[in-house]
Amino acid sequence: MNQMLKKTSSVCTAVVCAASLMFSSSALVMAADKMDDATKSQIESTAEGLTQTIIPLTADQISAYSESGDAFTESAMTAWASVKDEVGEMKEVGSAEVEYSNDQYTAMVPVEFEDEDAEFVYVFDDTMVPTSLAVDIQYSFATTMKNAALNTVMGLGTVFVILCLLILLISLFQFIPGSGAQQQKAKKAAAEAAQAATPAPVESAPVAAAEDNNELIAVIAAAIAAAEGTSTDGFVVRSIRKINRKKR
Repeated sequence: MNQMLKKTSSVCTAVVCAASLMFSSSALVMAADKMDDATKSQIESTAEGLTQTIIPLTADQISAYSESGDAFTESAMTAWASVKDEVGEMKEVGSAEVEYSNDQYTAMVPVEFEDEDAEFVYVFDDTMVPTSLAVDIQYSFATTMKNAALNTVMGLGTVFVILCLLILLISLFQFIPGSGAQQQKAKKAAAEAAQAATPAPVESAPVAAAEDNNELIAVIAAAIAAAEGTSTDGFVVRSIRKINRKKR
């Protein structure tokens, strides 16, 4: 029983793989049918011819074709006019490459210009009629680095200007009535006024000097009493004066 189940499973797996291969082969055949050599050659020729026709157009011609009423012509003129001044004069038109997907053809034509190279990308429907054009500039490494540096400088400049505006805005808060800065200013003024109204404390006489004089008086009184042979109760020392004697 197990062997039968294994055989059945193997057969189913083989059938699924075969079906997948058949569908893939069918898709490739259908794509190949849509991209035969004649179709590819016709689209390449059309794309290269359109490119060589569009590039030499003058500004007046581009303006006139932009009002032609044809959707492809107007989109092509808009795409080319947006990059015309940036790429410079044409030097050489390369060979077109064609791809087919989603029922439409995409033809890419590389073009070399004096300033920057570009790629003209055409989209054709399944009847090989062009429906749109996009011009992609292939920027060089030097141009890419230059643009990156310019973007960096612009970004830093923008940040600097915004910071300056924020600082200016914050500094203006002190002039807004009712703000914290105004309240702090009022409190500081009130404190200064209260401090100015408080009288200065009166300095007391030095106590140490008075104590030194009392000790000196007691010593002098004791010396006089010893010299007179009496006690200090019989006299009072009223003042002490230092006499400066001149040296001879």
